[in-house]
Amino acid sequence: LVRRAAPYSDLSRAAFEATLDLLAGRYPSEDFAELRPRVVWDRAAGVVRGRPGAQRIAILGGGVIPDRGLYGVFLAGTEAGKPVRVGELDEEMVFETREGDVIILGATSWRVAEITHNRVLVDPAPGEPGRMPFWRVERRGRDAEFGKKVGKLARTLSEEKPATAEKILREKHGLDAAAARNAVAYLTDQRAATGVVPSDRTIVIERFFDELGDRRVAVLSPYGGRVHMPWCAAVLKRLRERYTDTVDGLWTEEGLAFRLPESEVPIDARDFLPDPEEIEALVLASIHETPAFATSFREAAGRALLLPRKAPGVRTPLWMQRKKALDLLAAAARHPQFPIVLETVREVMQDVFDLPALKALLGDVRSGAVRIATVDTERPSPFAASILFAWTGSFLYDGDASLAERRAQALTIDHALLRDLLGEAELRELIDPEAVESFERKLQRLDGPAIDSAEALYDLLRRVGDLTAEELRARTGAPAVEAWLAELLGAKRIALLAVAGESRFVVAEDVSRFRDALGCLPPPGLPAALLEPVADPLGDLMLRFARTHGPFTAERCAARFGIGASPAADKLRRMTLAGRLLEGAFLPGGRGVEWCDPEVLRTLKRRSLARLRSAVEPVQAAAYARFLAARHGLDRPASGPAALTAALERLVGCPLPASDLFDAILPARVRDFRAWDLDQMSAEGALLWTGVEAIGPDDGRIAFYGVEQFSALAPPARPLAAEAEVHRRIRDVLRERGACFFAELARRVGGFEADALEALWDLVWAGEVTNDTLSPLPSRLFKAKAGRSAEHRRAVSFRARQAGPPGSEGRWSLLVRDPVSPTLRGVAASEMFLARFGVVTRDAVRAEGIPGGFAAIYPILREREERGQVRRGYFVAGLGAAQFAEPGADDRLRALREPEAEPVPRVLAASDPANPYGAAVPWGSAEPRPQRAAGARVVLFDGAAVLYLARGERTVQTFLPASGAARAAAISAAAKGLASLVDGVRRRALLI
Repeated sequence: LVRRAAPYSDLSRAAFEATLDLLAGRYPSEDFAELRPRVVWDRAAGVVRGRPGAQRIAILGGGVIPDRGLYGVFLAGTEAGKPVRVGELDEEMVFETREGDVIILGATSWRVAEITHNRVLVDPAPGEPGRMPFWRVERRGRDAEFGKKVGKLARTLSEEKPATAEKILREKHGLDAAAARNAVAYLTDQRAATGVVPSDRTIVIERFFDELGDRRVAVLSPYGGRVHMPWCAAVLKRLRERYTDTVDGLWTEEGLAFRLPESEVPIDARDFLPDPEEIEALVLASIHETPAFATSFREAAGRALLLPRKAPGVRTPLWMQRKKALDLLAAAARHPQFPIVLETVREVMQDVFDLPALKALLGDVRSGAVRIATVDTERPSPFAASILFAWTGSFLYDGDASLAERRAQALTIDHALLRDLLGEAELRELIDPEAVESFERKLQRLDGPAIDSAEALYDLLRRVGDLTAEELRARTGAPAVEAWLAELLGAKRIALLAVAGESRFVVAEDVSRFRDALGCLPPPGLPAALLEPVADPLGDLMLRFARTHGPFTAERCAARFGIGASPAADKLRRMTLAGRLLEGAFLPGGRGVEWCDPEVLRTLKRRSLARLRSAVEPVQAAAYARFLAARHGLDRPASGPAALTAALERLVGCPLPASDLFDAILPARVRDFRAWDLDQMSAEGALLWTGVEAIGPDDGRIAFYGVEQFSALAPPARPLAAEAEVHRRIRDVLRERGACFFAELARRVGGFEADALEALWDLVWAGEVTNDTLSPLPSRLFKAKAGRSAEHRRAVSFRARQAGPPGSEGRWSLLVRDPVSPTLRGVAASEMFLARFGVVTRDAVRAEGIPGGFAAIYPILREREERGQVRRGYFVAGLGAAQFAEPGADDRLRALREPEAEPVPRVLAASDPANPYGAAVPWGSAEPRPQRAAGARVVLFDGAAVLYLARGERTVQTFLPASGAARAAAISAAAKGLASLVDGVRRRALLI
């Protein structure tokens, strides 16, 4: 009898009676009705006894979920002889239990007395410690839509203050104060560990080492088990093919986890993000290794009555069902079209896995709609730790066939029949009919160079196969074809055979194939060596037919060779299983199943896609501006170190005015931007900055680089306009002493301290000297504008530890550029521009002033296009034909073609790379022409520039529609954009 609140010795008689009444109401069986009058309360013994001394509980089969391995727990009396259910246990718990073990049911300990094939009998063992029971149920996982809402909630809570987040959980989601506080603390701890919280817009890839030194990778995602199951299977398939077979992995509702043994080969984070186009093939190739496959096969076989019971009404133990199902699966592996196997694959792919949602998610990752944050930690974060907690339970019984369904036999799946079962989108919708017709004419040599000799005619027959005289004349067009045929026949190099009721010419090497496959009589006089039998004569003829035709039906192939359609289809299916042909629905407007050579199908796909790309209409400049804003995160600015890192990755190598960088560019991307976060990254060696050029006496353009990127991306140092002795002395000191503080530098250089500081900054703007922090920049920029930004004053005071003039903080050092080949520099530059713009145009590259301009990276981009790494096309109207896009970026660009539903004005620095106007996109006919100058601002409304605020904030220019509602909306947006510059803290007024 289970009672969780207190030991039986502390129960009152009333509580005991109430418990029995509850059981009687819940289990209204005759067994319990017969037992009820004979049960008494024995307070001294502290146990429930039947009146004649019944004191055993039987754990029997027949639970409420009989096919899930749950055992019922029954109270049995010796006189009644029939048990009464009072609970249930999991079959795996029973399997792990031995006679003499003590287990706990409720608050009472029981010693196992006997274990039979269908029950476990136990005696009371009061006061003895025992093992707690566990339950392991099979689950399908939550769907992607619910997972996306979970991720949205996590993002919303992580962006709010703790008090606000707790209020949201209490008022909108029904949590009490303690639960809300714990949930918010969980998210706070995750952000502290990794700098970012997984959400519907961010997936975190976390890497760390376990106790044995093996690498662990956790992919933190809220999208649920139905997405994570196929994702895990695909990643395991890829990792085991590329690295080692000893990779392990699992999935949970909150993400994936993988264990990778230590090796010399580095693991790329992109290995965990398959392309959407290849995900289905990876999942199909590994589906037989998933637990869901074995489970679904057992259930399907049970529904089909292929796992019969010994007697009706008697439950078969789950371990025995597993064993029978595995034996049946091993036998079915030899028959790829076994209906239960196909039904299992269909059920798993369609009902258990959510492949469409997974493809959509990976597509969003590739296009940038979902951000990937990669972090390295010393120990698992709270989210990763929760996934690893499931690791123990998942692999505790790994290798035990009776407990875990991970040993399903490998089998070959009929993918074509599976595709019909799944009802997927057919290739008929993709393949272009003109591409099929033109390419088949090329394969048949109907288009191409004319045949001008007997040798060329022989080569035609060897490549294309058997042809009639009329078919030969259609391919040659030469009057000498009869003479060439006679010459080749006389030399015994070709033969004339009767095939499918026609006289056809074949090369002598194929005569034995036509003889053995079709029964054609060979002509006399051929050498015996040419008449030797071959291993697969009909297969050879069909393969050549496939190589020289587009997608074809079995009937078409059978008619060509004069055989029956059924034997031809059977032979084609066997070659498909061997991987020599592909089966599916390919021909536009066709019906039924068709076959195609793999290389022919790949070529048809490429030609069809080329036709589709050529038909795509380019977007307008406003859509490109919306795309850049989304790519740089301006539409949803994040917070924290991870957001700052992601923003800087887009800005690598871009020459930006330092004043705009601190005032507008980074604050637009990072919600809680603080200047000293840049200091910390620079001091830790993760970031390196260099001056590009001076802008006035106190401002200048700077560029950021990763330490490993600097030599390949940074431009060479520029000569000084007027070099003096103080410049040479500064170089000598830094070369001799290395990095040093300004006080030491000024003392060794000599002269006036102010002159040394100005000479030092000359070298900074020339790209020769840098600092290990960015503190000197805001200190120098705002020394004369202290009232402009309280944030910059705090940043300066935070870092200004030693005495010295403003702009001298930190340690100064010379920049060393390692020799880099032009090719490596061009590759690095192409990657930089693709990361920044997504769609690279000539004018966008020219605006950044890299050495060599667009011509320096054009050959690299063209080579990348030929390798399929980028796409070339006319994506944005009016920006030239030489445009290159990352895979997925062009789709994302076209998705933003339509205006926003509720556009908001967005104020950017005119120099911001997310502002295409004045760089890739012209301003228009406005006079005077606006400049991308430091301090200038531009207001964008739904991707269009509506207002330009010149440097110095004395004049504005507007770019408004001529009339109508659009003009009124643009005027309102321009006014709101200007008003947003006055926040009452950093700026109290704006005078135009």
